[in-house]
Amino acid sequence: MASKDASGHNPLLDWRPDPSAIAFVGRDLQRPECILAVPDGTLFTADARGGVMRIAPDGTQRLIAQEGPHPPDAPAASPSLLDGTLPNGLAFDRNGDFLISNFGTDRLERMDGTGRTTVLLDSIEGTPLGKVNFVLRDSRNRLWVTVSTRVNPWSDAIRKDLDDGYVVLIDARGARIVADGLHFTNELRLDAREAWLYVAETTAKRITRFRVTADGSLVDREIFGPSSLGRGLIDGIAFDACGNLWGTMILADRLIALTPRGDLIELLDDGDRAGLDRFEAAFATGRPVPFETMSGCGERWRR
Repeated sequence: MASKDASGHNPLLDWRPDPSAIAFVGRDLQRPECILAVPDGTLFTADARGGVMRIAPDGTQRLIAQEGPHPPDAPAASPSLLDGTLPNGLAFDRNGDFLISNFGTDRLERMDGTGRTTVLLDSIEGTPLGKVNFVLRDSRNRLWVTVSTRVNPWSDAIRKDLDDGYVVLIDARGARIVADGLHFTNELRLDAREAWLYVAETTAKRITRFRVTADGSLVDREIFGPSSLGRGLIDGIAFDACGNLWGTMILADRLIALTPRGDLIELLDDGDRAGLDRFEAAFATGRPVPFETMSGCGERWRR
């Protein structure tokens, strides 16, 4: 989106995507998650085959497959999404290598451009991390990492009453938990001044934010925007140039945005109504939603 005009008007208030103009980038991807873009137009996205897919501006693709230590019982890839290595959140480190939140191996990893992978963090306070979801590097080279849940299989954590997710900060002092008691912690973002940290609480269907203190501690926790974002579950979030926080509502195939005041704007609703109705009914019971019910939300697109 363009920046605000001289009057301070937010252009997102007047814009909606034209569904007929939506185009696809990439092909034959396996669970693409967390897109990184570089100035020349090259894109990188996590791939369930165990690595990062590089998509060049001309459309050519190359999978950078991970090579390195994996748990002895972990398959090389995760076709079921419930076992094996499963790269999820991505960030660049200061040298241009990939930081990978591996949802399958439950670790924060570093991978260079050849695929060589090393482990950065696999436990905290003597306890395995759990389902590492996302990583963000800030302007001070600190790493903010989300852990969605300690429940395994993770699909049993897709219920509205579980709040065992947390946020880890890695800085010069080491790794420590700076926020806890979150509902399936997913992507997080810092605002432009890095004054507030915004966290997607997937199974709470909301965005929570914290004020960031000088030492990285998080205080003044509050819900940003509506207490419920509606149908589907909030997953990816990112700021635009105007300070609007965009969000993807998985299972519902909805694209939303929250203005700097926290007002909700629905930009796109293109989901499978019947499949989503089944999911929402199961989610409302408070019990874990069966994986088959979640995967059925996109059934009409497979026909």
